[in-house]
Amino acid sequence: MTYKETFWMACDSTEQLRAEYGPFHTRAEAEREAGKLGFSYLLRYEHLIGENEDIKEVRCIFIELEPEGSMPRLVLRLHTRCATCGESAIHDHGWQAEVWADIHEFEHSRHRVRLFEQTRAEGLKEIAGWRDACA
Repeated sequence: MTYKETFWMACDSTEQLRAEYGPFHTRAEAEREAGKLGFSYLLRYEHLIGENEDIKEVRCIFIELEPEGSMPRLVLRLHTRCATCGESAIHDHGWQAEVWADIHEFEHSRHRVRLFEQTRAEGLKEIAGWRDACA
């Protein structure tokens, strides 16, 4: 009869030459030690043991730990849209949105560009007066 044996290690990287500390029976134990050592990863070893107590297969799974006290990273996207003609663009950085708006307003006199930020948690939200704040 084949069975699976699992144990945990704390480790500092996913590179081949890495420091590993353990083994631990539970993930909680490994996480505690990783925190003490300043390690950013856990390594879960799964051994499939055969009928003759020989190892048939070994699986290694890396798990990246969140830094202590950190908030989940929110993906922020910036959207610019001309209130006059409706032309729009999506940006990763604030400076890109500002450059796009400058060019659009320069090429089209009397056009006004609005800025929106989008996150998964809050959706699309307008940033009012953003052009006045930059001046």
